[in-house]
Amino acid sequence: MEKVVLKVLFSRATTILTHGAVRVMVFVDRVKIVSPGHLPDSLSPEDIRQGKTIRRNPTLTEHASHILPYRGMGSGIPRALEAWPQIDLLDDPAGNQFSAVVWRAEAEWSVDTAAPQVTGEVAGEVTGEVKRLAEAMQGEMKRSEIQAALGLKHEDHFRETYLRPALDAGVIEMTIPDKPRSIRQKYRLTALGQALLKAGQEKKE
Repeated sequence: MEKVVLKVLFSRATTILTHGAVRVMVFVDRVKIVSPGHLPDSLSPEDIRQGKTIRRNPTLTEHASHILPYRGMGSGIPRALEAWPQIDLLDDPAGNQFSAVVWRAEAEWSVDTAAPQVTGEVAGEVTGEVKRLAEAMQGEMKRSEIQAALGLKHEDHFRETYLRPALDAGVIEMTIPDKPRSIRQKYRLTALGQALLKAGQEKKE
């Protein structure tokens, strides 16, 4: 079932691609698909949950209906949600990207039996900036609070070098994932982020 859902979502991700590669990140509790290019015009995540769509390329979609196993425009996301409702759709116009997060069944992972382990290889893939951000986290924090804790003045640099890489790596997460631009948005360490910090502390000892 998970493979079917991911196939539908990946197909959706490729349709909103503007420039760059679609990234698929697999974590212990979720699979995250990040596509360059945010939703067009006034289209929202809630709209596409209901099957609403806007054609970026009408000519391409006309031919696609005759070439591909076509099931109706805008039907992909509703079909994926019907098969697996635990999916978050996150539009990020400021970052020019769209993400789909597929949460795995809790039975497939638990803190007791499958706690995230940070190996040397995984830790090596996390940048020094992301590690610094993780070390600065104190519970749930606003973007401005994290930036201040790191002593960084430029917001764009902070977002591109620290915040977004930490989110993409699964080290931190939003407290309001369905509203990424909310003024009440905060960030917190994930289980992976906590494991990363623990591994770093054990290494120092």
